[in-house]
Amino acid sequence: MPADPSRILDVATGYMASKQLFNAARIGLFRAVADGAHTATEVAAATEHPERQVRILLDGSAAAGLLTRSEGRYELADDAAEYLTGGERDLSAFLNFLELGSFEAFGHYRHTVDADEGGTLEFDEAGWGMFMAGVMQYNGLHAFWFGERFDTTGKTSILDFGGFTAGWSIELLKRNPQLSARMVYPAESGPMLTPAIEAAGLADRITVEAGDTLTAVPGGDHDLVLALHVIHRFTDAENRQIFANLRASARKGATLAVFDFFLDSLPEQRVLDARHAAEYFNFDGTQVWPEETVRSWLTDAGWEFTGYVDVPGSPRALVATAV
Repeated sequence: MPADPSRILDVATGYMASKQLFNAARIGLFRAVADGAHTATEVAAATEHPERQVRILLDGSAAAGLLTRSEGRYELADDAAEYLTGGERDLSAFLNFLELGSFEAFGHYRHTVDADEGGTLEFDEAGWGMFMAGVMQYNGLHAFWFGERFDTTGKTSILDFGGFTAGWSIELLKRNPQLSARMVYPAESGPMLTPAIEAAGLADRITVEAGDTLTAVPGGDHDLVLALHVIHRFTDAENRQIFANLRASARKGATLAVFDFFLDSLPEQRVLDARHAAEYFNFDGTQVWPEETVRSWLTDAGWEFTGYVDVPGSPRALVATAV
């Protein structure tokens, strides 16, 4: 029997599914179903869009498993209800960034592949707003699930280093009253950090210090170190120095969590990481590093790799112990 071509066609037409998702979210289709509009006619009226197009988006969403359909009536799947209807962890701003930022940038991906030349971030004021809203929303999802999955039992002192949001420390401190956090972040991140920390009621347990990620030597005697979305922004030599500086800030036996996308060497490559390897370099020239390279940095800096923390819909964390 000939090989089944379905997988190739699924990948090749994936951009059609993503465009349908972006626009279904944009017009409020999932919110309309959540609010009780269950037929194409009802959803068209609720979203004020043509019924023909709404029917196509509904069926596309049903084909993707985001809706169920029975006798012309549509219901939300659990993941669509959680992340696409305007709730606490809604991803609409991130989808907007993917369509208007990332998707558009892939128009020059042929050049990226042929020339091995990364893209550059070039936005007007509105574009930067779109970028930051989307990225911060996705980071919020990462932080929530990291807090759910990462065990901080016995830990008391976090060094949260080099990221762009207080979300990870906030989520961990909410779950462990014994923890305090020291955030050493680029100075420009400060205006984004303080309001979130105060809103969470954690100003007495989180301190913020300005420090350049590449050159800061935080010091201290921390038992938990977080390097969150840091390594893709730096070169091999720079990351080696960063991990050496972090090791000097941690007591023996401390835990390090490195949260980012990675190209792994497992029998089955994680899909999300492989796609972001293309997206990062094409979009702004940053790099998703091979996992074996990252682990070599850890070993050379005095960290011993111990495992992973898998986070739904997100990158994962490499976990190491200070030796």
